[in-house]
Amino acid sequence: MSKRIEIDDELYRFIAGHTQHIGESASAILRRLLGLEAADKVTGKPILVTSEPEQTAAERKVFDVMSRIDLAGQRSVVARFLTILSMLHRCHSQSFKKVLEISGRDRQYFATSAEALEASGTSTNPKQIPDAPYFVVTNNNTTRKKSMLTQVALELGYSQSEAEKIRDFL
Repeated sequence: MSKRIEIDDELYRFIAGHTQHIGESASAILRRLLGLEAADKVTGKPILVTSEPEQTAAERKVFDVMSRIDLAGQRSVVARFLTILSMLHRCHSQSFKKVLEISGRDRQYFATSAEALEASGTSTNPKQIPDAPYFVVTNNNTTRKKSMLTQVALELGYSQSEAEKIRDFL
C-alpha cells in the first residue's frame, strides 16, 4: 500500500539529486540512501535490486527537478521559457556558459548582459534567466523558443530525444 507525504522543496531537490536513473521512485531512492532493501510494490517483501546502466547527473537532473506541474503556474510562454532555462542552469551551472555560443542568423540569443543582447539586434527584449548570470532574448516566437531550448539541451549534453522532451515542456 502506498501512502502520500508532503515534503518541502529542499528535501525534494535532495531526493531528486540522488536519482540513479530516470523514473526511479522516491521510495526506491530513500530505501537506497537509508540502506534498506527494496520492497515489492504488491507484497511489501524485500526484493533483489539489479542496477541499471549508470547515467550521468546531467542526463537525469533536470527531469528530476522540473515537471509540468512546476511550469503550470507560469501563465506565459516567456515565463515558462525562463523557468526552464533557470532549471537547466541550476542543474548545469558549470557548463551553462556553452549557451553563449548559440545564436541566430542575425543576432545573439544569450549573453552575460542585457546590453550585449540589445547591441546584437533590434527588439531583442532581453530578460535575465532567474537565478543565473545570463540573459536571453525573449521576443522570438514560440517555435523559435522551442528551437533555442533544444539547442541549449544539446549543448549541455542531452540526447536528441531528451532535448525534445525538454523543448516540449514549453
